[in-house]
Amino acid sequence: MGCQALGFSLTSCLLLAFTCSLVLSRVPHGQPDPQEQEGTGEPPLDHTERIEENHEKYSPKQDEEPSATQCLRCCDPSTPMYQAIPVPQINITILKGEKGDRGDRGLQGKYGKTGSAGARGHMGPKGQKGSIGAPGDRCKNHYAAFSVGRKKPLHSNDYYQTVIFDTEFVNLYGHFNMFTGRFYCYVPGIYFFNLNVHTWNQKETYLHIMRNEEVAVILYAQVSDRSIMQSQSLLLELQEQDEVWVRLFRGERENAIFSDEFDTYITFSGYLVKHSTEP
Repeated sequence: MGCQALGFSLTSCLLLAFTCSLVLSRVPHGQPDPQEQEGTGEPPLDHTERIEENHEKYSPKQDEEPSATQCLRCCDPSTPMYQAIPVPQINITILKGEKGDRGDRGLQGKYGKTGSAGARGHMGPKGQKGSIGAPGDRCKNHYAAFSVGRKKPLHSNDYYQTVIFDTEFVNLYGHFNMFTGRFYCYVPGIYFFNLNVHTWNQKETYLHIMRNEEVAVILYAQVSDRSIMQSQSLLLELQEQDEVWVRLFRGERENAIFSDEFDTYITFSGYLVKHSTEP
């Protein structure tokens, strides 16, 4: 019996709570109670009148600007579609970092076109005099030269006759022997030689420039009523101990060269042009 009474009490409580909820749900949310409306004495407003009243309440007047804190609706004609948002300003100087390390050097680019030559610059100041250098090797300085003459005439008494010179103009290092009339080569290389003579009237002039015991060139002038100056030149490549000299060749006719004690008509000269070891 006790259990049945307890179950009946719970069932009654649930039914009472359900009935109260149904009664409360019939009253609209946000509307005043009918008893309150009766106390005011004003008829209730319909839906259209409530919208106009709210529009007049929240819309600003013509001579009045909306306050900054006033709420605006997007459907109002005076409300801008988008509000201007201030852009924040950033001080870039405070964001600048420290200077980085120097990077590696890049590859060299292609050479450009050659430009035109510029104008010549002004002459710079004269520099100071340099110090004296070390003395050079004397063995690298190769010289050889001679120039001799004859003041006496010469006739061909023998078949061959060596021309001896009696006047010395240049005889570097004594390479030309005045007693034998021969140039002795002590510096091998290429030499230049020249022979000048004066012919005799009505006599033939016939001489040889000799290299050792061989004829190198001939100086020849035919018989003439008038005497003339005759010359012969050549280059010879000599080895050490070679000899160069001049001889008078008799031939079939009388052979002679002219000179006198006052003037020199006969000369023989030679000098080194290039040493054999030079490139």
